[in-house]
Amino acid sequence: MSYYKHHIFFCLNERSNGEACCAHQGAQASFEHCKQRVKAAGLAGPGGVRVNKAGCLDRCAGGPVAVVYPDETWYTFVDASDIDEIVDRHLKGGEKVERLMLAPDIGR
Repeated sequence: MSYYKHHIFFCLNERSNGEACCAHQGAQASFEHCKQRVKAAGLAGPGGVRVNKAGCLDRCAGGPVAVVYPDETWYTFVDASDIDEIVDRHLKGGEKVERLMLAPDIGR
């Protein structure tokens, strides 16, 4: 058994050259909201969920993005309600949120 059941990594990369990036699409606020929701749901810590910051995940065209491991599930999101759905359905309930899953061919 691994130390955490799930890791969710949020891309917080910021590009100053005008290219698309998650930081310019509310990724920091979504990261903070996810941390708060995971903690409030009692999911945080060993055996549960770890919410992590990440640099560029190289899927900029689909941003903002987050990825859940070990499930290798990539998500895009718009607002706090999308994050709530990922926490409730995937991280808590074990069900992937298909409507928020990033298409596999979306890259940078």
